[in-house]
Amino acid sequence: MEKKFLDKALQYTKELLAIPSPTGYTAKATEYLLTTLQNMGYSPIKTTKGAVQVLLGGQGEGGLMLASHVDTLGAMVRSVKSTGRLRVSPVGGLNAGNTETETVTIYTRDGKVYEGTLQLENASVHVNGKLKEIVRTWDNVEVVLDEEVKNAQQVKDLGIGTGDFVCVETRTKITQSGYIKSRFLDDKLSAAILLAFAEYVKEDRLVPQKPLYLNFTTYEEVGHGGTADLPTNLDEFISVDMGCVGDDLNCDETMVSICAMDSSGPSSYDTVTALVKTAKEHNIRYAVDVYPYYGSDADAAVRSGASVRHCVIGPGVYASHGYERSHIKGVEATLQLIANYVPFQINQ
Repeated sequence: MEKKFLDKALQYTKELLAIPSPTGYTAKATEYLLTTLQNMGYSPIKTTKGAVQVLLGGQGEGGLMLASHVDTLGAMVRSVKSTGRLRVSPVGGLNAGNTETETVTIYTRDGKVYEGTLQLENASVHVNGKLKEIVRTWDNVEVVLDEEVKNAQQVKDLGIGTGDFVCVETRTKITQSGYIKSRFLDDKLSAAILLAFAEYVKEDRLVPQKPLYLNFTTYEEVGHGGTADLPTNLDEFISVDMGCVGDDLNCDETMVSICAMDSSGPSSYDTVTALVKTAKEHNIRYAVDVYPYYGSDADAAVRSGASVRHCVIGPGVYASHGYERSHIKGVEATLQLIANYVPFQINQ
């Protein structure tokens, strides 16, 4: 695979990360996916549930689906306080402790946009002597609006209210040493990898030996992204998500992770074995790991009754559900694993 497809993956990563898309507020991200895939020459569809699916080629039975998700963590306005601050509830696993002091954008139901900051109540160290001792929770971390408001009515007059989405700034950066740092690399980094893979298939005129689908889901962070609208001719479902980096794990940011077991149980033995064999044959940097606190769209598909072999792969990502970090080498390894795992017809 040419280097230009790695460059495209990085371009798509930056573009996707620039589009706020917490679970439930993903329409702009899915429109981006639809347009990008159409511009490549594909015919993607948007499901009723909001996912984007596309057939890259292939006919018959025994189909393979590669899935990533474009929904991210976020928050929703729970109530407007008497002080004019916003109490929020997390969407997905957003952590109050590691989002304190982040800039946020509030999107109202009537299309207005406001900015603010997530702050601990009474956040000034010169005023609050117990600031360091307080455990940060969603009961005491609030949104301070960047508007001159002092009470709930003034906030309501702006059009802000319960149910409005609160999106956290990503702070995306790619360093000269190749590290990719941002919130929500889970899972926009792998969604970008799949877009680059789709472009590779199209430009190189590759024809899959069996039906090959991409599925960009929009409810993964709340557990049911991969449960609906699956083709009936699937034999295998691989989530291209993220590889965890941390204590007692083999993966780092420069590798592709192959998950042998997560919180739902073992992945398909045959799929894991075949992926490992592919990585070894093509000298791809990989690791096999067990993730006890991890779930994916592949798990959701199996729980919903899909009769498929399933597994999760993805580039190593450190500090998941926080300010995350991966590496260009991990992106390349994931691209190479996918490109060499998918069987294509010869001499096309």
